[in-house]
Amino acid sequence: MTDKEWEKIDELVEKFGMSIAEAKDLIAYDKAVDKGQPTEYDLTKEQEKQALKMANVKEHKKPMVLNLQKRERKADTTKEGVIQALYDFLVENGYADVEITNKSKLIAFSIAGENYELNLIRKRKPKN
Repeated sequence: MTDKEWEKIDELVEKFGMSIAEAKDLIAYDKAVDKGQPTEYDLTKEQEKQALKMANVKEHKKPMVLNLQKRERKADTTKEGVIQALYDFLVENGYADVEITNKSKLIAFSIAGENYELNLIRKRKPKN
């Protein structure tokens, strides 16, 4: 046994009042569990089914699959027209750095060295 294992055995004996044999058995059990080997404390198939039933868990539960694809948005021609009209107005009236940053939502421009941004939001129809 290595020095590290003896230190672990001494720690178990001191903290839990185990005998050296019990501490060795516990360490061997831990190693078996870590390696995935069957142990004397494993449940039988019947006991496992009963435990799942008592825990109210289905045995063959399918994993949940998430659809993480972005939803394709429909083009909003009305909003795009309003943004384009605002752009044309701002350019005709001499505003600086006029830029459409999102074709159906955002327009940015400058007035006297100050930067501004307009965010066009269409409200939903109220529910009746």
